[in-house]
Amino acid sequence: MPIEMDESRFAELVDDVFDDIPQQVIDELDNVVFVIENRPADGSLDLLGEYDGLALTERDDYGMVDLPDRIVLYRESLLDIVDDEQSLVEQVHITLMHEIAHYFGIDEEKLHELGWG
Repeated sequence: MPIEMDESRFAELVDDVFDDIPQQVIDELDNVVFVIENRPADGSLDLLGEYDGLALTERDDYGMVDLPDRIVLYRESLLDIVDDEQSLVEQVHITLMHEIAHYFGIDEEKLHELGWG
């Protein structure tokens, strides 16, 4: 049974999880915003998060005039797959790390090999 959590509490939980990400990872992020949306544009609950941007491995000239890359977490999708708050914390952490890895150019296959798929 999915859990229910309002947008404000979910944002607090995400902030707490974000604070647990190693500082050396955070220090390497440049021009990235983190966004929480209720669902993906198609309305499904299939996608937990996504990286919207150009991975570091694909950039040539990239600077401050470029729009920031986005890492999006989908609140309703994440809530739909967990049974309790601790499971939600774990899944938010996995999803954040997964999307941050895409920023660094790590593809889906490698993420699955590393256990972050």
